[in-house]
Amino acid sequence: MTAGEETPVVRYARQGPVATVTMNRPDYRNAQNSAMTYALDRAFYRAADDDEVKVVVLAGEGRHFSAGHDIGSPGRDAHLPFDRRAGLWWDHSDKTGAESRYARESEVYLGMCRRWRELPKPVIASVQGACVAGGLMLAWVCDLIVAADDAFFADPVVRMGIPGVEYFAHPWVMPPRIAKEFLYTGDRMPAQRAYQLGMVNRVVPRAELADRTRELAERIAEMPRMGLALTKRAVNQAEDLQGLHTGLDSVFGLHHLAHAHNAETAPDPLGGMDIKKMKEAGS
Repeated sequence: MTAGEETPVVRYARQGPVATVTMNRPDYRNAQNSAMTYALDRAFYRAADDDEVKVVVLAGEGRHFSAGHDIGSPGRDAHLPFDRRAGLWWDHSDKTGAESRYARESEVYLGMCRRWRELPKPVIASVQGACVAGGLMLAWVCDLIVAADDAFFADPVVRMGIPGVEYFAHPWVMPPRIAKEFLYTGDRMPAQRAYQLGMVNRVVPRAELADRTRELAERIAEMPRMGLALTKRAVNQAEDLQGLHTGLDSVFGLHHLAHAHNAETAPDPLGGMDIKKMKEAGS
């Protein structure tokens, strides 16, 4: 639960060997507040600890997978302390300025995503509607992405003067020139284009998304658990050897340089952009 909300922000269900983790803030397009982030973390731990679970599906309730980080809903809780689990940085909630932002985002954004990427079981993102900014981060840490034909992908945070989201996997999930266009314009990339670029594995009719995702999950679940875990580790290590891990570190620093620059030259660390202005700009 979170302030102003009476239902769980994340739901967890297991059917046979497949656990489904569902983001559950549909009224806010599944915008990710800290309560959701930590609930996702608990759900992934639960799936990892359950020997009956072979594959995990990450989904979003309602019309959209996730519109990204919560930058202004009534349940936004960026100022609140949570029990830190993803890193050793100190609590952000009693700090100010860049110290607060860096500590918080090291934990709930970059740190969480890195750890979820290492979950030793296959994770499939089941994406419909908006998969924007922080939503991209959640989809990209998954091993496979099944997209509905109404899905679209975007990282519009350059409009804030910020060089992409905290988990900066762009040049690894798409060719570098496409990544530049994606960021420079902030335009939406439709599911079919994402499929052509290899960013998603399958595009399916919206009405069939849950069933087709589950079919894929059950097929993968027939494989030996240890074989799946080692294969996932092997591919992740190959990506890291191609620079993903160090690239994430370097761009995270640039991300926070941008926040600090905005704090000095603009109304706030987001460059004066709020939900309304981002929508007006085309997000």
